[in-house]
Amino acid sequence: MPVAPPVVRPATRESTAVASLMDSARADTAAGRLSNAAATLERALRIEPRNPRLWSELARIRFQQRDYAQAESTALRSESWAGKDNLLRADNWRLIAAARDARGDSAGAQQAREAASRFEK
Repeated sequence: MPVAPPVVRPATRESTAVASLMDSARADTAAGRLSNAAATLERALRIEPRNPRLWSELARIRFQQRDYAQAESTALRSESWAGKDNLLRADNWRLIAAARDARGDSAGAQQAREAASRFEK
């Protein structure tokens, strides 16, 4: 099974409610309750739909669920809201690369790794 790249977690800026939901989703993820974690993050996204960290967390869960197309799409959504958060942007592109690799798109994966490296500097 493909392995997602490690998460780089910058300081959070979420509301208290969303931070609590993220903690709950992370606990569910750690316990292997991926469907519960995804549902919790979707709930948090209804509160803060432009929060790139929530989209990124959901993308990781989709990756763990082996839904690589959805993982890529969700990471791209995070990317669209990430702004100047270069750590998150690099993390998104590494996840996109892993999802593309898992789907057999080695050229697309290489492009995503190159995009990640631009944000790692």
